[in-house]
Order: sequence, then structure tokens, then C-alpha cells
Amino acid sequence: MENKRSLNLPMLIIAIIIGSGLVDQFDIEKLSFEKPALAVVYMIGLAIAVYVLAAGFRKGR
Repeated sequence: MENKRSLNLPMLIIAIIIGSGLVDQFDIEKLSFEKPALAVVYMIGLAIAVYVLAAGFRKGR
């Protein structure tokens, strides 16, 4: 039987939103984040979203 690999669309949207929020927090001139604690929360959320996407893609849901 053929395994169909597909992306989890809601998690993809969540990852894009969290990633754009993380980019918005980054200050290019100072090479730091405006709110470091919030940036850590964004990084953890982005890591979880990417992990779920990769696990679902690898599993072949």
C-alpha cells in the first residue's frame, strides 16, 4: 500500500505565525531580541510546531 505524505495544515499555519512573530521581535541593528523572554516562548512554540510537522510528514499520516 502506498504511503501518502501530507502536511498538517493547521500546524503549518501555526508555525508560520509563530515564526513571523519571532522575526518581528528581532532587532537587526542591535542583533538582539526586544523582549528576550517572549522570544524564548516563541522559539519553544516554533520548535514544537516544526517537530509535529516533521513527525507527521515522516509518519505519512
